[in-house]
Amino acid sequence: MTVDRAVLAFAGFVILVSLYLGYAFSPYWYLLTAFVGLNLLQASVTGFCPAALLFKKMGVKPGVAFS
Repeated sequence: MTVDRAVLAFAGFVILVSLYLGYAFSPYWYLLTAFVGLNLLQASVTGFCPAALLFKKMGVKPGVAFS
């Protein structure tokens, strides 16, 4: 797995968990969904992604998008 795929998988997982938490407990959890979406948008524009830095430090193989 590359950093690019790890970032996408992590973002998808967090979105699904926050949607469940928003449905089951409190609508405020939907703010986490919005945060993840905004972070993905800014990463596509700037090329900077904090999650990619963490995955690189954990030893995940580099990808194309976050070099």
